[in-house]
Amino acid sequence: MYLILVYDVNVKRVAKVLKTARKYLHWVQNSVLEGELTEAGFRKLKADLSRVIDLREDSVLFYVLGDWRYTRRELMGVKKGGEEWIW
Repeated sequence: MYLILVYDVNVKRVAKVLKTARKYLHWVQNSVLEGELTEAGFRKLKADLSRVIDLREDSVLFYVLGDWRYTRRELMGVKKGGEEWIW
């Protein structure tokens, strides 16, 4: 599956969330990561993040797409992030 992760967490946890998510996905922009994951990898990512975030204060959104071939991404403005979109 292709996954887009967007997070809004307390500043105290931003670095930990980013470090955890980068084990699974590619950072593309502030608070946004994306990449291909298996169902098992997705479960592991969610478990790892649940140990880092505060569920009463933080928010993590997962956009689960069936396959990257059926997605389209357009950039407007400044490119951020260290990775290109993986084809």
